[in-house]
Amino acid sequence: MKIHEYQAKELFRAAGVPVLQGMVARNADEAKDAYNKLGGAIAVVKAQIHAGGRGKGTVTEKPEQHGVELVKSADDAARVAENLLGNHLVTIQTGPEGQRVNQVFVESGCNIARELYLGIVLDRAASLPVLMVSTEGGMEIEKVAEETPEKILKEHFDPHVGLESYQVRKLCKAMDISGKAARSADLFMKKICQLYVDLDCALLEVNPLVITGDDEMIALDAKVTFDDNAMFRHKDIAELRDDAEEEPSELRAAASGLSFVKLDGNIACLVNGAGLAMSTMDIIKHHGGEPANFLDVGGGANKDQVTEAFRILLADPHVKAVLVNIFGGIARCTTIADAVIAASKEVGFNVPLVVRLEGTEVEEGRRMLEESDVEIINAVGLTDAAKKVVEAAGV
Repeated sequence: MKIHEYQAKELFRAAGVPVLQGMVARNADEAKDAYNKLGGAIAVVKAQIHAGGRGKGTVTEKPEQHGVELVKSADDAARVAENLLGNHLVTIQTGPEGQRVNQVFVESGCNIARELYLGIVLDRAASLPVLMVSTEGGMEIEKVAEETPEKILKEHFDPHVGLESYQVRKLCKAMDISGKAARSADLFMKKICQLYVDLDCALLEVNPLVITGDDEMIALDAKVTFDDNAMFRHKDIAELRDDAEEEPSELRAAASGLSFVKLDGNIACLVNGAGLAMSTMDIIKHHGGEPANFLDVGGGANKDQVTEAFRILLADPHVKAVLVNIFGGIARCTTIADAVIAASKEVGFNVPLVVRLEGTEVEEGRRMLEESDVEIINAVGLTDAAKKVVEAAGV
């Protein structure tokens, strides 16, 4: 689950991580009021969408307007807000259609001496969270990682202990941070690592992280993604979800207990088990196709869930064929076959359907499909299924 920058900064503030003052505005007048209330000589108006690259992004309806702009008057703040609100911001992460801006964040300016980068993720190979910092703040960190990976410094930390002072000193020395700024970094980095652990974050990123002219380390940006599996422990954070920023089909799938991620391809996949779903996507690509989604119906999928899954898959106008790939373990192949037959009557298949069944009660499941009036392309084995669905999609 993702949240907006202004929401992340409220969490930072509550955890003692230094941030600047700011206010959310949903129309030009509110942006003007926010600038006046902040009281500084400068402020920054930022589009609030769940995508990075806002500073270089452009508004479809106002091509001269970027997603982040420094303003020096209340009228200027109102102008930028008016250009952004209700329009679509296109960034490197939104796709060409862009994302509608429904709110902006008006934030105080500050005297920036240095721009850095900070990120925290889980390093699954080390089974530990890892803090990453770089002197290349404000840039695309993916580009830095590709072209100059030596400029990204890493420190793993034990979630039960937290980041330790010697680790902060090590990072500061490598980035030429000393004196008061190093003491500020010690406070900042320890608290933000603790926040990452306490809130079950999947990713936490500050880019740019700045050191001010007064040698204070401050989060100028904030990007936080949470582990969905831990949301039951954070009811207050779950309430921060902005449905307007979510893919509608993913929300619909989640309401039915389905694990679904929409992709840009044209071959829909209905699979049980996350590992099998990933393998299915890989082999489709291997044979020249492009998956339209990740969909795990789970081990205990019932007829209603499978029917809803088909409704979601077939509602995508880009889908040219569907591959059902089921390994019957807890879920019997007869249950899936029954669900496919029922779904064909309730939903109606308007594209080719390739079905590969293996596992518990597979023979009976195959017999049910063969004796039904559902038009199906049967497959034996994963490779056979992938080849047939790619061919059926006309790729």
